[in-house]
Amino acid sequence: MRVHVTSEIGALGAVLVHTPGAELLGVTPGTREDYLYDDIIDLDQAQRQHRRFVAVLKRFAEVVEIRTALEHIVARPEVRDLLVSRTLDVVPSDLLARRLADLPAKKLVDVLVAGTIEEAGPIAAALNETTYLLPPLPNLFFTRDVGMVIGDHGVVGSMRYGVRWTEELLVSALFRHHEAFQNAGILYDGSEENRGNYTLEGGDVHPLRPDLVVLGFSERSSPAALDLLSDLLFERCGVQHIIVVVMPKDPTAIHLDMIFTQVDREQCVVYPPHFVGPERLAVLYRKKGQAAVQEMPNLFAAFNTVGHPLEPVFCGGSHRADQEREQWASGCNFFSVRPGIVVGYQRNEATRREMVKAGFAVVPAKDFLNGDRRVDDGDRAVITVEGSELVRGGGGPRCMTMPLRRADPPAR
Repeated sequence: MRVHVTSEIGALGAVLVHTPGAELLGVTPGTREDYLYDDIIDLDQAQRQHRRFVAVLKRFAEVVEIRTALEHIVARPEVRDLLVSRTLDVVPSDLLARRLADLPAKKLVDVLVAGTIEEAGPIAAALNETTYLLPPLPNLFFTRDVGMVIGDHGVVGSMRYGVRWTEELLVSALFRHHEAFQNAGILYDGSEENRGNYTLEGGDVHPLRPDLVVLGFSERSSPAALDLLSDLLFERCGVQHIIVVVMPKDPTAIHLDMIFTQVDREQCVVYPPHFVGPERLAVLYRKKGQAAVQEMPNLFAAFNTVGHPLEPVFCGGSHRADQEREQWASGCNFFSVRPGIVVGYQRNEATRREMVKAGFAVVPAKDFLNGDRRVDDGDRAVITVEGSELVRGGGGPRCMTMPLRRADPPAR
């Protein structure tokens, strides 16, 4: 079945995830900055929390695991050869080529995801020094960053940091060779992008309806790439309106979905200082057929201009300290499985209270999964999952999901 996503809230049909594995063990106090981490994650707890999260998703949609999907396609010799050769283009090594040559499919995927350590020489062994021959991919469980579906098309991210470049190869292979990823063509393939000023990550790409996409100009997504993507969306996807949020140079807001997500037909969750009051961010509007962009007074004025009014729910409530703490803990980062039914971290209590004020019930994942609490179509609910370890990676439920299929957005 072909991929299809035209909104953030349409009923979820299929979604790509990656349960974190041994690749997280490569993140140490000495390497965490290299791997874009602020903290060290406990692998057992992260896996337990992620499994609970996936169990919730499975109640609503088909869940595709990256490892399983990759094992399926690398069993075909031509796909295997392509992935290995592309990997060796990124990490040229005769030793690595020999190691990868005869691995069975499952082991090959393990190595591509978790990396492989270089054999230590006598001096390195004496000094207890280890180096990865092929680096691990500890950010892969944030599947949103590296892959996107817009309309019936795939988009492969162009990652800002080299430590994530191999992720592009894996997702590109899935879009090109796996039946669950059939598409009308890849709009943009970051794994083939060699220009340094073209970077694009999925946390900055929000399709809100078939003719409207919101983009974030962040540290991770460059203006050149956003212009190119906009042109492609206008030309091939029926998009008429692009809204761009000019993001702050702030390590807590690396993507747009860390400060904004749509959660229902007429509601979104935002980090207030960036959208309300004197600190609000610049917002640009680009319309198909017009050469220039228009600066808007704020995000909500831009939404009104394109006939898509949204009411804000404040991450962290009304107190600045709560807002900052909960935005840091991915309090804005919700993932919709149905209109008005979203998944979020349970730790963000002030944001949960604001969601209740906005008409959402709070349903703990444990109660939902064991049948003590039902969530039906037409309900408005936040299903809360534990995320104390997952959030240490710097993302939330939207970051950990790449929708492959959604129903078209409901009429407003």
